[in-house]
Amino acid sequence: MATPSVDNTDANATTDANATTDANANATTDDGSARTGTRRFADGVRLALTTFTIARLRPGRVDRSAAAVAMAVAPAVGLALGALVGGAGLGLRALGAPALLAAAGCVGLAVVLTRGLHVDGLADTVDGLGSYRSPERALEIMKKPDVGPFGVAAIGLTLLIQAAAGAALLGRAWPAALAGFAAAAGTGRLAAAWACRRGIPAARPDGLGALVAGVVRAPVLVAGAALVLAAALPAVPGRPWQGPVAVLIGLAAALILVRHAVHRLGGITGDVLGACVELAASVAFLVLALG
Repeated sequence: MATPSVDNTDANATTDANATTDANANATTDDGSARTGTRRFADGVRLALTTFTIARLRPGRVDRSAAAVAMAVAPAVGLALGALVGGAGLGLRALGAPALLAAAGCVGLAVVLTRGLHVDGLADTVDGLGSYRSPERALEIMKKPDVGPFGVAAIGLTLLIQAAAGAALLGRAWPAALAGFAAAAGTGRLAAAWACRRGIPAARPDGLGALVAGVVRAPVLVAGAALVLAAALPAVPGRPWQGPVAVLIGLAAALILVRHAVHRLGGITGDVLGACVELAASVAFLVLALG
């Protein structure tokens, strides 16, 4: 019987060692990729919370990959924020507060929990677009710290609509009221995510708009929309269709604003995103309150 040569034995051993080394390298790469993905997701969630709420968290990595995650989870953050605000309103109602007063408290709490960034963005966007100046001049107007008459009117009308509609929602059974507030807030953040879809440019080379413009892919947008639509189903007792319709109309209103901003300014900015949040949420509130 032939006996394997020493050369063949050494070659086989070397091959086995190389295979083991490759396997270990692949395992290390996979583990590193998993850790990188987990870290990216954590950074994105942190960015979403610090962008859309008053939460103060340990700073993480801020880049476009984190921004993509942040905008992807924005609708979920909005749903949670809306449920919290709605719960506060129900608590005020349980203490005997009239519906309108409780709703005004909800609107005030929402402004506090978002540091007023979204209403500020709304005012700046309305002032800039309402100036009918060149894109460069309009962007300069939006960067100014003062608020013009258009901006003041927009803030006042928006908060009034939200308070009046919120009062109607607080007159319903608590599950419907919570669903209504969650759906409206979720619609606002869903609109922000859609404003950052692929193909939408930034109006400036820096700032929040440049960070998030074009980072959200279509499947993520569809998933976010499905989440908010499902949450809206119980918002109007006896009319399960009305909640999702409110979400879609609010989203459509925000997309019209985005299209106009791209046409007038050349793209989106952080202020435009704030305006999308407030416009979509207000329209959703209004439709939810009907009937």
